[in-house]
Amino acid sequence: MLKAGIVGLPNVGKSTLFNALVANAKAQAANFPFCTIEPNVGSVAVPDERLKLLGKLSLSKQLIPTRVEFVDIAGLVKGASKGEGLGNKFLANIREVDAIVHVVRCFEDDDVVHVSGSVNPSNDIEVINLELGLADLNQIEKRRVRLKKNIRTSKEAKLEDNALEKISLIIEEGGSARNLELSDEEKFLIKPLGLLTSKPIIYATNLSEDDLAKGNSYSENVEQIALSEDAESVKMSAQVESELIELGELERIDYLQGLGVKEGGLESLIRATYKILGLSTYFTTGEKETKAWTIKKGMTAPQAAGVIHTDFEKGFIRAQTIGYKKLLEAGSVSEARNKGWLRSEGKDYIVNEGDVMEFLFNV
Repeated sequence: MLKAGIVGLPNVGKSTLFNALVANAKAQAANFPFCTIEPNVGSVAVPDERLKLLGKLSLSKQLIPTRVEFVDIAGLVKGASKGEGLGNKFLANIREVDAIVHVVRCFEDDDVVHVSGSVNPSNDIEVINLELGLADLNQIEKRRVRLKKNIRTSKEAKLEDNALEKISLIIEEGGSARNLELSDEEKFLIKPLGLLTSKPIIYATNLSEDDLAKGNSYSENVEQIALSEDAESVKMSAQVESELIELGELERIDYLQGLGVKEGGLESLIRATYKILGLSTYFTTGEKETKAWTIKKGMTAPQAAGVIHTDFEKGFIRAQTIGYKKLLEAGSVSEARNKGWLRSEGKDYIVNEGDVMEFLFNV
């Protein structure tokens, strides 16, 4: 399951947002630092209208969406890499996620104290990024000490040490590991370290209800920072997300339209996460169930089949494939076959976004 860690300074609306995104989660949202004593974890279904349409077409008994797991990580503060606040314990939790959702406060509220005394998104981002970088430097230093004894005799140890040296230099200059071009072998060797600055980042600008549609000067600042870092940014409002939980589907649509936005923050955040991680979705459908599957863009048909079960990849013969729009146009799989729209694809086929697939394989 895709895992995203929600981080940020205390009192930026992080836990409020988590509670809203994962309605059944019980993170304590309070107006004081470190209210989240243990990382809270919850998974949410990825909203996808295509799943409903395909399920209706196939008269499926069950719809199974793909899911994203969110981890609410306690507010970091300046000095976290040295143990300040709740320190390294929570930095370690970030190492386990696929992407970092950095919640940045972009609203004024005299009743919610800012840990630094005033709302300043660029300063907040700098504090968090600095702590992530310092934590990485500390870990790299320890790893390089262990590698020293093997550098002369091991080609892999030397390659890893060289990669870590390059990463150290770029972090010391204010950059991050994700800004560095590394070979596939270098990436493989350093992957176990789970370097924090190598994680893709999505900046979530937490806005007031009134500013959600158009943003404000704070969110514009964050968007510029995201562009400079080749990161993603999304406009969100923990306040609005909390309201959406209580509404039915039609009421949600009306409420969002009234605010001048097309979708809720969850949809925006998941879309940005899929984009920055290079992910794609394909479907399987039938009377029993219609199911969404998450894969890496560029995966071949056998690799996509392997996401369902490794035996599917090992024994892959071919895949019956059709784009979901074409299948909906046909009205049924049998009619799509009659029209010649159902294709038989082999091992070299690259799966497209929204493909509907059935795999044939040897056991």
